[in-house]
Amino acid sequence: MSSPLIALLARALLVLSLGHAQSLLAQPAPAPSAPAAASVVSSAPGVHQFTLANGMDLIIKPDRRAPTAVHMLWVRVGSMDEVDGSSGIAHVLEHMMFKGTPTVKAGEFSRRVAALGGRDNAFTSRDATAYHQQVPANRLREVMELEADRFASNSWPDEEFRREIEVIKEERRQRTDDSPRAQLYEMAQATLFTASPYRRPIIGWMNDIESLTPEEVREFRLRWYAPANAAVVVAGDVDVAQVRAWAEQYYGAIPARAVPARKPRIEPPQNGPRRLEHRARTSQGYLSLMFKVPQFEASALAAETVPAGPSRDALALTVLAAVLDGYSGARLDRALTQGPQRLAHSAGAYNGLYGRGPQVFTLDGVPVEGRSAQEVVDALRAQVAEVAQNGVSAAELQRVKTQWIASETYKLDALFSQARELGTAWLMGFPLDVNSRLVKHLRTITAQEVQQVAQRYFGDAQSTLAVLVPEANAPAPGASPSSPAKPSAPVR
Repeated sequence: MSSPLIALLARALLVLSLGHAQSLLAQPAPAPSAPAAASVVSSAPGVHQFTLANGMDLIIKPDRRAPTAVHMLWVRVGSMDEVDGSSGIAHVLEHMMFKGTPTVKAGEFSRRVAALGGRDNAFTSRDATAYHQQVPANRLREVMELEADRFASNSWPDEEFRREIEVIKEERRQRTDDSPRAQLYEMAQATLFTASPYRRPIIGWMNDIESLTPEEVREFRLRWYAPANAAVVVAGDVDVAQVRAWAEQYYGAIPARAVPARKPRIEPPQNGPRRLEHRARTSQGYLSLMFKVPQFEASALAAETVPAGPSRDALALTVLAAVLDGYSGARLDRALTQGPQRLAHSAGAYNGLYGRGPQVFTLDGVPVEGRSAQEVVDALRAQVAEVAQNGVSAAELQRVKTQWIASETYKLDALFSQARELGTAWLMGFPLDVNSRLVKHLRTITAQEVQQVAQRYFGDAQSTLAVLVPEANAPAPGASPSSPAKPSAPVR
């Protein structure tokens, strides 16, 4: 089992994300012009942050251990910014960003990155869309020019859009429609949330994907892909002044545009248990028991110590998840998956610490043959109840806190992880050293606080249970009861 903080930071932003991988020759760019005015906003130790004149943020973290660099472009728009009837449009746009500009043909972007000795990819999440490349450090300039070009001038014919929609539909079939557990997850989110846009799938409902028009996608890009709604993150063997000059030259030349106002969509309180079953032709059952919980807010970092309240409870819930499932042999592992009377092949706990929308504490499990989902649910809840009644030991707390400290060192090994961490901090409005601050605050959480959140947030009225029930006569994945499944085609 990986360290709980690594799991936390990997999943807090992206409960589910959709990637679009393609990979790519750039000619030498002209010498950079003198930088335009750009203000220094803030700086964490070893990290430099600027705001270009058009409102785009630039974050640079030098790391000279290897002659390579990671370049990420973050846009603060994801599936939560969509409206009903156009679900999946943020992910569709991510695909279409690879389909060219007036000077770069469709597919040429990734071919050029590959010819530079690099690789590229992109992902869409509920909260953001991000495009990233890793290249030899001496080819960073070419990548910045390419990315700035498509951010500003992405364009493609309608026929290219129609072809790509078919690719995305097949992606949905393979990732969701052909996967009983993915289908359950999708239905569970729609049941768990009432008003929050988190209730819609990132990839979109199939009918919405089929109904999207090229003009809708173009308008979505023009609305949200504004410099003031984006940030460039560079980590690696780079010179700060040189990267800033290139950013001014390529990104700073993009005209400023206003970012649309975002309407709050507040999730109403849940006042009763919710339950759904999904019957599918699958060999294993699965269950997910979810509880809405408070999230950590950026304002909580203003004080030296996080004060009592929702943000501190969010930290305590994260510690609770680590005590239950933060290491091999943790409580859920011992109680549910070991011994001759074991109930589950696997059992887990995860707390969503932060995000742009509401967060959830999840307990899940895969029952062994002969054991029911309800038995596993009861056992999971019993472990939380045990903490609520008797608390946790000093040894358990020390173990998870020691792992968090170690994870702060391990994460430095990967440039991509560093860049993604900085981009996530920007996205959430956190200081750029948020993860080290979180570790510091998590270490202050006491056994009593863990016990109190176990008592406070796991009542029946706040629960949502989703159960995958194996059924031999259920329709095959991807098929309706009245029609056979479509044959799968390879996804590009």
